Amino acid sequence: MQKLDLPERPDLARIADEAGFTFASMHGEPYWDETSAYRLTLAQVENDIEDPATELHAMTREAVARIVTDHKLMAQMGIPENRMDLVSDSWNRSEPELYGRMDLAYDGTGPAKLLEYNADTPTSLYESAAFQWQWLEDQLAAGHLPQGADQFNGIHEALVERLRDLFPEGTDLHFTGAPDNPEDYATVEQMGWAAREAGLGAHYLDLDKVGVSKGGQFVDDQDRVIGTLFKLYPWEDLLRDDYARHIKGAGCLFIEPAWKAVVSNKGLLPVLWQMFPGHPNLLPAFFADDVADALVAGGRPAPHVGRAFDAVAGDFARAHVVKPIFSREGAGVGIVENGTVTEASQNRDYDDHPRIVQGYAPLPEFGGFRPVIGAWIVGETCVGMGIREDASRITQDLSRFKPHFIADPAA
Repeated sequence: MQKLDLPERPDLARIADEAGFTFASMHGEPYWDETSAYRLTLAQVENDIEDPATELHAMTREAVARIVTDHKLMAQMGIPENRMDLVSDSWNRSEPELYGRMDLAYDGTGPAKLLEYNADTPTSLYESAAFQWQWLEDQLAAGHLPQGADQFNGIHEALVERLRDLFPEGTDLHFTGAPDNPEDYATVEQMGWAAREAGLGAHYLDLDKVGVSKGGQFVDDQDRVIGTLFKLYPWEDLLRDDYARHIKGAGCLFIEPAWKAVVSNKGLLPVLWQMFPGHPNLLPAFFADDVADALVAGGRPAPHVGRAFDAVAGDFARAHVVKPIFSREGAGVGIVENGTVTEASQNRDYDDHPRIVQGYAPLPEFGGFRPVIGAWIVGETCVGMGIREDASRITQDLSRFKPHFIADPAA
């Protein structure tokens, strides 16, 4: 895995504008940055990212099957008691999943480590699925990439096929997201493109325009009944929203389904570690309340995690990461080394949520920036990747998206 300087397309601003990539620059800084790109080998992609991410997703489904039968565990993961049956019923009915993004620490030499799984409302979909593929084609045509260079990017095609598998041709789908949020809209629109290519109807409406009919059904801003809704609105918020009381009787299929509330939740990480201890692609993780005393000299962890924590206590004493179970873009995350917080996000929006602690996997550094691999899951298979990098050790909201390509180092 290498980071290589490359010429930026001279008409990048026009290309982004014509593609509707309105957030290619944000806050006066580039978000999409093609002045360099990451090169990986096919073996690195297939053996270290694609196959492990697919396996991790299968493990996640095993974890869900366990979590939804345990109300105590769901409570520990922040699921409201009055919505637990909604989550478990969604799993028991096999409500289908569509997509997710696993964030992985990977330096090109060792097993990729799962940092978290954004399995409910992951963004950066448009950049990963569409714009970086256009970059690859343009740079190949310009002769700036080795002949035959490829990209791990079957995301759009996989979404089309997944939607075809899930819905008969002509089925109407609704798509919603927060108004006036270009990043969210790009993700929703990318999904809409896939739906239309799959032969489905795709209707967009702003999140605040979703209504409820007198009969208890969800309706759009033209009073059409919503039978299937792709919503870029996280379940941890929706389950606490007044609208949640209408879900059970509305006859609406949600994408992502309610059971994803326990997947896009950092409480999943301690469950995975408990079920698959020592797995090469997992980092040790525990609910903070279970090990809080043990992180203080002389303290002991909760009995049910005692032996598992003791096995990694030395590593945790040297360095670990504290994360709220609900957070996005690094919010509320802190790195603790030798008992001292050495780096922390300035965004404290999620500080009132329970926390987990996770083993620290330093991100590799390339030219002062640290990349995170976003491995995209569609259905139950890893089908592509995107890379974001940040100067901070915690990947946050001002990180940059970097394109990648696959080529032999000798090419």
